[in-house]
Amino acid sequence: MNVYDSERMSEALNGEGYRETTNIDDADLVILNTCHIREKAAEKVYSDLGRIRQVKADRKRVGKETLVTVAGCVAQAEGAEIVRRAPVVDLVVGPQSYHRLPKLLGEIANGARNLVETEFPEEEKFTHLPERTLQEGASSTVASGPKLATAFLTIQEGCDKFCSFCVVPYTRGGEYSRAVKDIETELKRLIDRGVREVTLLGQNVNAYHGTGPDGETYSLADLLGHLANVTDIERLRYMTSHTNDMNDDLITMHRDEPKVMPYLHLPFQSGADRILAAMNRKHTRQDYLTCIEKLRVACPGLALSTDIIVGFPGESDDEFEQTISLVEEVVFAQSYSFKYSARPGTPAAGLPDQVPEEVKSKRLTRLQELLFAQQRSFNESCIGKTLPVLFERNGRKAGQLVGRSPYLQLVNVDASPELLGSIHNVEIGDAGGNSLNGVIASP
Repeated sequence: MNVYDSERMSEALNGEGYRETTNIDDADLVILNTCHIREKAAEKVYSDLGRIRQVKADRKRVGKETLVTVAGCVAQAEGAEIVRRAPVVDLVVGPQSYHRLPKLLGEIANGARNLVETEFPEEEKFTHLPERTLQEGASSTVASGPKLATAFLTIQEGCDKFCSFCVVPYTRGGEYSRAVKDIETELKRLIDRGVREVTLLGQNVNAYHGTGPDGETYSLADLLGHLANVTDIERLRYMTSHTNDMNDDLITMHRDEPKVMPYLHLPFQSGADRILAAMNRKHTRQDYLTCIEKLRVACPGLALSTDIIVGFPGESDDEFEQTISLVEEVVFAQSYSFKYSARPGTPAAGLPDQVPEEVKSKRLTRLQELLFAQQRSFNESCIGKTLPVLFERNGRKAGQLVGRSPYLQLVNVDASPELLGSIHNVEIGDAGGNSLNGVIASP
C-alpha cells in the first residue's frame, strides 16, 4: 500500500512543477513514505533523516534549497515528535492527508516551516487525487516503457479489527471502502497503459463493502466479479485478508473466476488459541484450518502465503510449537514471519511476560528454516510444469526477462524485450529458493 501511496503522491506533484529524480542530490523535495508496523521500520526513518540532513546542508552551501517531508504511518503516529527529533523536516503528513501535498508545499513556499498535517480530513482523499498517470521514470510498480505489466490499486483502507499488537487502526483509521465506479475507472486507466495484472489493496481487503453502480453494497467477491466482467484485465489479486472475512462467496470466486489468481495471502499470526485470543484476532486455530480446507476444496491448486508473529507476550514454548505444527499442517508457498515488536499505544505493548529477545530470535530462526524449506519445495514442485508467465521487466543479465507465475513466483527466461507486458507459457526447468527458471514453451 505504501508503494501505491508513493505513486499517488508523485502523481499529485507532477502537475505542480515537480518531476521525479533518481539522484537525491538533485532533489528540491525529498519525501520519506514510512511504515510504523514494526519498530525497526520506524527507527529507520530517523537514520535516513540523518543522511538527508547532510544532503540538505551540502545543497544549501551551493545555494539550493531542499524541502524534507515525512509521510505515511510514522508521520501519523508521531506527528510533531518527528520535527522535534529531526528539525531538518519541513512537513509531516499522514497517510489520509497526502492529497493535500500541493497545498501544504505552497504554504511552505510562502514561509511556513515545520508543518504537521495528521488530522483525518472529512473529505475523501481519492476524490482529490489526479488521474493515474504512471509516467515513465516514476517509482511505479508498473514496468516503464510502452508495455506495462502490473499495478497496485487501493480499494479499502483502515481496519476495525483492533488486533492488540497492531497500529493500523490508529494510523490509518477505521475501515473505508471506495465506490466500485471509482475503482473501475482507475482500473480502466491502468489497462489503457497496458496493465494486465492488478493487485487490489487494503489493510483488511476482504472486509471491502463499497457502493456498487446500482447503489447496493458490494462485497470483495462482488467487486472481483464486476471487474472481471467489465474490464479487459487478465489477472486479479488481492491482499491483505483476515480469516473472519473469508466468506463462502469469496472462496467460490477462487473456484469460478479464472482471472482471480490461485494465490492467497492469509495471515494467521499464531497457532495457539490462547495467544490468538490475547492478540484479539477473533478467530481460533481451527477457524483458520477450516477456512483453508474450504479454499482448497474450491481451488485445489491454490498456493498460500501468510504472516506469523513469534514471541508475542506470554508465548510459551508449547504455544510456539503449536505455531510450528500449524505451518507443517497447512504448508505455505511463501511467508512473512517476524519477531513481536511492541508498538507504542497498542494494548499488547503493556502486557506482562514480554518474551526475551534471544528467545524470540531462536524461535524465528527455527520457524523461518521450516518456512523456507516449504517455499523451496513448492518451487521445486513446479519443475516440469508449463506455467503462464506475465513478463514485467528486464532481468539482470542481457537478454533475460523476469515475470510472475500465477503463484506470484519470479520466473527468469531468456526472451526478447518485445514480450514485456504480455503473458506466455513457460516450461519450468529449474527452481531455487526464491525464483524459477524456464524457457518459452513451444506453440
